[in-house]
Amino acid sequence: MVRILFTVQEVLQHAIFLLLLGLVLSRSDGLFTDDYDRVRAFVRRDEFEYVQWVLNALATKNTQAALDAPRYLSLEDQKQAVFRYLDLVARIDGLNREVATIYADPAVKDPETASREKRTELEAAQAEEARLGPLAESILQAQVSTVLASLGLTTGGQPLPPVLYRVTPLPYALIVSPRERIEQEANISLVPGLSLEERIAIEEKVARSLNKSTLVVGIGGVGVYPTMVQSTSDLNWLTEVVAHEWTHNYLTLRPLGMLYDASPEMRTINETTASIAGKEIGRAVVARFYPEKLPPEEVPAPASTGPEKPATPPSFDFRKEMRITRLQAEALLAEGKIEEAEAYMEARRKVFWEHGYLIRKLNQAYFAFYGAYNDTPGGGAAGEDPVGPAVQALRQKSASLAEFLNTIARVTSFEQLQQMVK
Repeated sequence: MVRILFTVQEVLQHAIFLLLLGLVLSRSDGLFTDDYDRVRAFVRRDEFEYVQWVLNALATKNTQAALDAPRYLSLEDQKQAVFRYLDLVARIDGLNREVATIYADPAVKDPETASREKRTELEAAQAEEARLGPLAESILQAQVSTVLASLGLTTGGQPLPPVLYRVTPLPYALIVSPRERIEQEANISLVPGLSLEERIAIEEKVARSLNKSTLVVGIGGVGVYPTMVQSTSDLNWLTEVVAHEWTHNYLTLRPLGMLYDASPEMRTINETTASIAGKEIGRAVVARFYPEKLPPEEVPAPASTGPEKPATPPSFDFRKEMRITRLQAEALLAEGKIEEAEAYMEARRKVFWEHGYLIRKLNQAYFAFYGAYNDTPGGGAAGEDPVGPAVQALRQKSASLAEFLNTIARVTSFEQLQQMVK
């Protein structure tokens, strides 16, 4: 009987996988405009192949499901397994930095010999990560599923789709925007492992040949199925990204996600929704299973009722300054002053750099990409974009996260969302 039930789960998982894969691929096909194809012509050699990756990842997940290792561990043992995995990731990151430092140090004449011990440690740690990683993934998948059930986001106790993620080297994203306005015209996935020089060369080649604004960015996850998640030792960030990408899977089976690429507004609604849900679900996972790791919630400062205190010099407010930058850049672009807008953004990039924000390139493509993640009041890279605030307003209006997701999942246009929050 147990085996029969497990087979049903396998069939359901495969069916959902094939449906999601078909929806994702058909959604991407809708992007193949003339501009998109022209960009792809420059990067075909470096374009990431998703189909083979998801097939391999699904095979790995089937093996993990067959073992069902978390079932045989107590909650405390599961917690300790995740902590050991995260400590191991931190150790690997540290060893990689140490080896890189040895090779970069001009005083080291023979870096291969000098780094041998560290590289041996690194190889052993990576082998242990390969062994422990799948167990940690299975545990976190089950914990996220438990929290989704408690939030009313499951059917018969089972999330649809099931929570499946794989820690993996992530592709880069080549973002392309027109120079005369801020709008994402293309987002093309590039293979992991490209050097900075290679990424810059791709940006410059596309920008020069097509007269576009370009930027190659790193990403934290990809909402294919199973979802792709970046390696990290930060538990709070990890649970948030796993939940964020699961939300994309959830929406892909519903009208909002199916229309992800229908317009810039629909993309922003999708990303802002996933950001809101990812933060809430991720925090709930940590609160339930790892309370000692839960950071304090940000509490708004109470309104002042007495005489004002002498003002202290304000600290650099990244979101406020980024919002100012976008608004001014958009104003210049609206006047047709493209070169002036680009010079202004570069000058502002240097200001951010001086305050510790190491932004390599600040341009139209930067705002086209980061402006879609508008889940926090204040705008930031989104500037005056009204879409994010409308999503935030619907969440505030909803009695629960489940009500919010079930409502917004039916949205097929920004105008419909605006009617919902009136």
